[in-house]
Amino acid sequence: MPTPKQMEKLAAKAARRPGPSTTAPDAPLPAEYWESVLKNPRADESGAEKRQRRLSEIQRHVLRISCRRCERTVEIQKADAVRLYGGNALWKDVAQRLLDNPTGPLEEIRIIAGESDQA
Repeated sequence: MPTPKQMEKLAAKAARRPGPSTTAPDAPLPAEYWESVLKNPRADESGAEKRQRRLSEIQRHVLRISCRRCERTVEIQKADAVRLYGGNALWKDVAQRLLDNPTGPLEEIRIIAGESDQA
């Protein structure tokens, strides 16, 4: 526990520090914010463009797809997807295959991994 003198120093230091921005919530955002948003490489990519990417172009390690109709979600590691479908496969096609397969490819991967562990 700090002494009263230390507490006074901390309080004085906190009072000198600039506080959070006091701009109104409906105030326009600064130009620097919009510049950083527009410079983001993902800003130009629409959902359709994301679906047309090849697996080799995707940076994420875990790929996830979900069905809006049945709310089923399937995840697969990118390395496993590339091994099963190839690096040139379109993400849209791979996602459709993952959702069409009722058991999912993850069981297939587990079986393959289980067999190699026993050998």
